[in-house]
Amino acid sequence: MRKSTLAILITLSGIAFAQSSSLKPGLWEMKPIRQVVDGRDMTAQMASAQAKMQQAMVNMPPDQRKQMEAKMKGMPTQSAAGGGTRVCISPAMAARDKPMVDPEGRCEPAKVNRSGNKSSFEFNCTANGHTRVGKGESTVSGDTVTTRVDMTTTDARGSHTMQSESQMKYLGPDCQGIKPIDQLAKDAQGLTR
Repeated sequence: MRKSTLAILITLSGIAFAQSSSLKPGLWEMKPIRQVVDGRDMTAQMASAQAKMQQAMVNMPPDQRKQMEAKMKGMPTQSAAGGGTRVCISPAMAARDKPMVDPEGRCEPAKVNRSGNKSSFEFNCTANGHTRVGKGESTVSGDTVTTRVDMTTTDARGSHTMQSESQMKYLGPDCQGIKPIDQLAKDAQGLTR
């Protein structure tokens, strides 16, 4: 359970929750559009890994599947169409009125500019031995937020560059049993201490 929670948070922060102030609390579907890590396009690889995980769940014996579903209760889920990950945004996250560079909320943007339906931002922060430096832009169109982020992360193992583009679509106020991302981050912090 600990590894799966951490893996989901790493995936979510890699996709960059650098959204604009128009986030509403509730259920959102997040789709990665492009993920490039250290110059390698990882988009197809990530989609393939998600498809394999879904197929593995389908192929499990019913008792084992039930146990896995119980362990994953409250975690972000794949949408039925397989096009994205459903996540929950808490009222506190939505009320922040600034881009969220990481799900834990420890990395505050140093600079935010808003013009019409676009927000651009820059960040440079260090938390838990990781440094994140980068910039991004979010564009709002109705209940859809598209975000592009260029980031360099540095930790004890080295430095990595990442360019990502993701899209979030608001599905409604009911999170359907999925825990809010900020709660998952707090839970993961408790596991790593």
